[in-house]
Amino acid sequence: MRLFRTTTGSFVEKAGKYYPLNGASWNELFQRDDLEGYLASTVNGDAKPTAAFSRADLLPPIEQQEVWAAGVTYYRSRSARMEESESAGGGDFYDRVYSAPRPELFFKSTASRTVGSGGKVRIRHDAKWSVPEPELVLVISAQGKIVGYTIGNDMSSRDIEGENPLYLPQAKVYDGSCALGPGILVASKALPRTTEIALEIFRGEGCAFAGCIKISEIKRDFATLVEYLFRDNSFPNGCFLMTGTGIVPPNDFTLDHGDRVRITIDPIGTLENEVA
Repeated sequence: MRLFRTTTGSFVEKAGKYYPLNGASWNELFQRDDLEGYLASTVNGDAKPTAAFSRADLLPPIEQQEVWAAGVTYYRSRSARMEESESAGGGDFYDRVYSAPRPELFFKSTASRTVGSGGKVRIRHDAKWSVPEPELVLVISAQGKIVGYTIGNDMSSRDIEGENPLYLPQAKVYDGSCALGPGILVASKALPRTTEIALEIFRGEGCAFAGCIKISEIKRDFATLVEYLFRDNSFPNGCFLMTGTGIVPPNDFTLDHGDRVRITIDPIGTLENEVA
């Protein structure tokens, strides 16, 4: 099942049919450990499907949740971070965190800074080297249980972070720096390790960059990431956790205004955004 938030309400998609979700608010849904069973009960019995909504109706699948992120979870990300920060003397930091027991976790976004599929992501006006970071995102209940998955774009200013690792919040957190969507795949079972993340960046009529990676390349298991996130932290409305990126464009590539970023993870769907 997939869960969507739109301008006309929330909908559950099952077997290609869409059912309006009446009653529980989005925040209340994130408080449920039994989200999959609860949604299944809403589309059984007398529930009647409705017409599918258009992409223009989609909203980001977030209300009052926080978005956090895990860094340096792929070997390729480790190498890229070491390269970009070498001149600042921070290259060794990323090698250490890649192999350390404690993961790198950082705050990424609020709902107001997050856009959905079809929305516009932004590059900082004071950055010269900006990239998208396509990521599988964990949807976590208030009690710390993984109840689903979505797609995320962790927009990043590589030159700002590379200048000094302490600048990471400025490189990562700003208006339009995060995209989530198109909806949430609600699933109590873990995704197969063969699940693939695919990134395409279009410029004009052509494809400027494309890449893909399997989530089996992630070094850390999801349960450990969630456990560390919930240490001395509470999320009464649940939260999202980006799990890192393993797709890094070449060092001579930077996003430009008007580029279109497309991230696909089956069976979640496709997250598409234009760069403002």
